[in-house]
Amino acid sequence: QVQLAESGGGSVQAGGSLRLTCVASGLADSSNCMGWFRQAPGKEREGVAWISTVSTDYASTVKGRFTLSRDIARDTLYLQMDSLQPEDAGVYYCAATSPWFSGQCGTDSATYTFWGQGTQVTVSS
Repeated sequence: QVQLAESGGGSVQAGGSLRLTCVASGLADSSNCMGWFRQAPGKEREGVAWISTVSTDYASTVKGRFTLSRDIARDTLYLQMDSLQPEDAGVYYCAATSPWFSGQCGTDSATYTFWGQGTQVTVSS
């Protein structure tokens, strides 16, 4: 079975840091795209950062503060979050495309086939 498992969420004060980890299992081949999405209460799910085998991109709201990295061989995704702000709070979800997907990565959630259960991030002001 394909499974994405997130970890690393927690509660921090504004200006603090967290590192999220996502481990994919059950895939015969690596996904072309993996990414992080988040959803705050009362808001729609939004893309945070995403990575292909050759490039990485971020939402404008987190550029310069978040750093995304990927271990392709181990199907593991990391998100280092620094200078966290209350606006960053929410449930963070890891997502991955099917191994045979060869299109462009992006913020369209429909692109991603597999999703984790989410890990909660709380930032106090």
